[in-house]
Amino acid sequence: MQFGIFTVGDVTTDPTNGRTPSEHERIKAMVTIARKAEEVGLDVFATGEHHNPPFVPSSPTTMLGYIAARTDRLILSTSTTLITTNDPVKIAEDFAMLQHLADGRVDLMMGRGNTGPVYPWFGKDIRQGIPLAVENYALLHKLWREDTVDWAGKFRTPLQSFTSTPRPLDGVPPFVWHGSIRSPEIAEQAAYYGDGFFANNIFWPKEHFKKLVGLYRERYAYYGHGSPDQAIVGLGGQVFMRKNSQDAVREFRPYFDNAPVYGHGPSLEEFTDQTPLTVGSPQEVIDKTLTFRESFGDYQRQLFLMDHAGLPLRTVLEQLDLLGEEVVPVLRREFAKGRPAHVPDGPTHRSLLAARDTQEVQA
Repeated sequence: MQFGIFTVGDVTTDPTNGRTPSEHERIKAMVTIARKAEEVGLDVFATGEHHNPPFVPSSPTTMLGYIAARTDRLILSTSTTLITTNDPVKIAEDFAMLQHLADGRVDLMMGRGNTGPVYPWFGKDIRQGIPLAVENYALLHKLWREDTVDWAGKFRTPLQSFTSTPRPLDGVPPFVWHGSIRSPEIAEQAAYYGDGFFANNIFWPKEHFKKLVGLYRERYAYYGHGSPDQAIVGLGGQVFMRKNSQDAVREFRPYFDNAPVYGHGPSLEEFTDQTPLTVGSPQEVIDKTLTFRESFGDYQRQLFLMDHAGLPLRTVLEQLDLLGEEVVPVLRREFAKGRPAHVPDGPTHRSLLAARDTQEVQA
């Protein structure tokens, strides 16, 4: 199991004191949070991609390249790379470059995003969201695996004898997750390529995501990549902790009530009852996170959202201390119990390279 955090990079006013960080402060805070994640023993840091206020991470590879130079072990990922509005040629080049700079500590999550206006901003039609995701990823997959590419599609100009540079490190492309909140077509896409599927698993009840993950596992096996329980699954989660659960609820409530994503809607109690959000003690976070395996089976990656809704940096760093010291060590131990030997570990550059070499020997 890989454990980590993901950020959406929102710039939100702290409802307890009315202070709004500057964009500069927020960007630098995200770097601090990533370095802290490595310090406390987490495996992954992932950033979203947004092109509208109040979010700042419009250039994930720039940020991840900077973090790569300041970390040694952390896997650097995205919690959304917009496969619909980015040119797949530029994605191929940018992430291959990042892969080299980070010595392979890179993967990425493809998504369509949840901001409708981003489509016309980049000259795309939101009504073509699914076809764009399918065609653009087909090209990206090809660019990373073929040295010379000829291509003709619906949504971009043709390519003739094109070589994307740099080539992937060691000839092994970054691992790709396909993230989805609601679209079975994306689960199908992940299964077809034998890639990973990441269920956001934050805002909706688990029954919804169980259907998507179940579909992905079934289709992964259908396409001959392995048994359903060998499919590569990642889950999101959302936590706020204090040593005492009552203190956690009291402190987090004003942030929840005013958060731009879910504020002014269901109560904190309703939300924690109906979704994976956990607000309480470290033990409560452990207990609820362990139930994810009951719903989704053995899986490979668990990411938590912790730095949103105006929470000050100091508080987020305290949360990471609790996560790294009291929660993740227990989760690692408990998730390992009874895990079948044939269920793969979370993907890394080293494991992908080893799998490629094994296939070549067998061939």
